[in-house]
Amino acid sequence: MDELSRDEIDALLRDQVVGRIGCHAEGETYVVPIIYAWDGEAVWVATVEGRKTKTMRANPKVCFEVDEYSGPGVWRSAILQGDYEELAGDDAAHALELLRARFSGGAARRPRETGRDPVVFRIRVREATGRAVGR
Repeated sequence: MDELSRDEIDALLRDQVVGRIGCHAEGETYVVPIIYAWDGEAVWVATVEGRKTKTMRANPKVCFEVDEYSGPGVWRSAILQGDYEELAGDDAAHALELLRARFSGGAARRPRETGRDPVVFRIRVREATGRAVGR
């Protein structure tokens, strides 16, 4: 098993589309997949009000994970330890622009109506580690 360098971790985070947030509050651990944007310092996310946002508000210390499986015995993963920060104003607009650029080629799209309040947040990274196994 090899350790990934910070440059390799950054590349993996930029290459992947789906990551997983791990959060814990009130004796329960919750892991949920999300799509995200990565800028080298933070994970940026737009979502709707729900269990993950309630859990992260209760305990803002979270974990974020991405992985890539390339076949039997070949994989890479990165795990980030960070802090949940809910965004508003210019910070929320910046997050939405990063996400728009990544997922819609820069064209603005109207958010889907879900009946739940939108939430924009970032995970500021405190620690990043990565591992890889290859043939």
